[in-house]
Amino acid sequence: MKKLYITLSFVIASGLLSAQNSKTKDADKLFNRFEYIDAASAYLKLTEKGYEDSYVQKRLAESYYNVFNTTEAIKWYAKLVEEKQQEAEIYYKYAQMLKAEGNYDEAKKQMQQFAELKPNDERAINFQNNPNYLTALKAKRPLFDIKLSEISSGRSDFGAILTDDSFIYFASARNEARKTSGWNDQPYLDMYQAIYNEDGTMSQPTLVESVNTKWHDGPATVSTDGSIMYITSESFNDNKFEKSEDKKSKFSRMYLFKAIKKDGKWSDLKALPINSTEYSLRNPSISKDGKTLYFSSDMPGGFGGEDIWKVSVSEDEYGIPENLGEKINTPGDESFPFITSENILYFSSDTKEGFGGLDIFEIDLNVGSEAVNIGAPVNTKKDDFAFSFNTSKKVAIFSSNRDGVDNLYTANPVCGVNAIVMVRNATTRKTIESALINVLDDTNSLIATSNSDGTGQQSYEVECEKVYTFKVSKEGFEDGIFTMPASPNGSALVEAYLEPVKPIITEKEVILQPIFFEYDKSNITAQGAEELDKLVVVMNEHPNMVIFAKSHTDSRGKDKYNLDLSERRAKSTVQYIISKGIDKERISGQGFGESELKVQCDKCTDEEHAQNRRSEFLIIKK
Repeated sequence: MKKLYITLSFVIASGLLSAQNSKTKDADKLFNRFEYIDAASAYLKLTEKGYEDSYVQKRLAESYYNVFNTTEAIKWYAKLVEEKQQEAEIYYKYAQMLKAEGNYDEAKKQMQQFAELKPNDERAINFQNNPNYLTALKAKRPLFDIKLSEISSGRSDFGAILTDDSFIYFASARNEARKTSGWNDQPYLDMYQAIYNEDGTMSQPTLVESVNTKWHDGPATVSTDGSIMYITSESFNDNKFEKSEDKKSKFSRMYLFKAIKKDGKWSDLKALPINSTEYSLRNPSISKDGKTLYFSSDMPGGFGGEDIWKVSVSEDEYGIPENLGEKINTPGDESFPFITSENILYFSSDTKEGFGGLDIFEIDLNVGSEAVNIGAPVNTKKDDFAFSFNTSKKVAIFSSNRDGVDNLYTANPVCGVNAIVMVRNATTRKTIESALINVLDDTNSLIATSNSDGTGQQSYEVECEKVYTFKVSKEGFEDGIFTMPASPNGSALVEAYLEPVKPIITEKEVILQPIFFEYDKSNITAQGAEELDKLVVVMNEHPNMVIFAKSHTDSRGKDKYNLDLSERRAKSTVQYIISKGIDKERISGQGFGESELKVQCDKCTDEEHAQNRRSEFLIIKK
């Protein structure tokens, strides 16, 4: 059902939309009205009559893609790419359908085609950077035990939330009395409710009074106190719509509405002022304090198809919607946000690294960490989405079409902690990459060793209710030992602040840690800048100090080459110090090549070469 909430909902009075030619005219009308089942049938009839070209093949592939009929979509995408080169998105969609069928090797080939055609696309970049991510994803510790919910109906059921007063609200197409949607040949959606019992059982679902309309309704979110509901429905309910160019058709967008609970019943259904007929808003989730409403939308200013947004709420006043940014959103579709009472955001993405289709991710908005795939068994090669988590009851509910139709599943946390270590410079607060992290358990046994990544982070799956110690080291910094107290299930942040090794100031020089340059390069690296910043601090503390920087190389290479290289490095060093506000009269430098070796050796070891490859900062005036 995911694509239903990414597109428009149409009511057709009569007339037609543009067709490729007279033969495909009727099928095109169905396709353009998003009636993909009937459209596919019409295109198939054309192929049976011998009329089959790339246009018809593409329309068939897209029809089946939009209703997630992976088998048929793969069949027609395969024909398309076999005949001639296609546009990049065809290869991307083909890859997604292959992943959904578990054919990861062929999906990888199609993603390679996509990456070659759109090398600067974020999806292509992510694929090229980590084409074998599935190996690590499959090895991930299970975070939840799952089971099919007893209130699933065999029709589309999704978007469930469990409130603190034990109500379950969800959207469902189970009402056979409703008219049928041309999208998937199921009844229009209604909002239902059930009671969650203490033993984990659920009552028989019933329709939610007063919020259901003649159009699609749901999913919804409810405030912590149970008094306010925000619900997805259609703009027709607000008498808002657009007309087609021929004025014979009108269509709606998905809107967000607000309802108030009075005397046990929902009433006063009103459209939010942030709605627009230019785009859709749907899948709301309200924060614990009721001051921030999260939702998904294809409004302008996003990263791609559908993005996650938020807006401030103050009674009936709403701020300007704010996109949640590139850590969450991609050029693809991100939808179905849910915010927990601890400010952990769950959402679904069809573009971030997953098993196939929509996968569910989590991100801790308190610390700005990266979004993490929550892994199997919640995520599969099919669409997995609309994950909500009542942390006080320790029960999650999510939706998946892994068995061919959108069903509701419950998920109970498996006791474990995702320990996120963030390594930072204690002085500058900047993150430190490539720091060595040793993880020890409560018996002081080493259980993991790795390095912080480019963002200064590394995460570890550890047991809950256990104390862990993290020993962190990095050249140029004092070693640090950091303790994570026994933590309950979920995520825990360990902030590892390393103290920089302070410069040694003698009568003749300021001694820093070795300053490294890339091979055959003279530009200042991040590591070099870290050390040179310490010299800037010293010179600011001693305003009369004058420094002469000497740059040396080892004995490998020709004399003139080494001299020229060291001269360039000396100049870069001086320019960096001046750029930090130090007067140019207080800093000068010169390259000495290999003329002043610290270690005289005929067959130098790597360590001896490193000692010769150095920078010195002589004090001319103190």
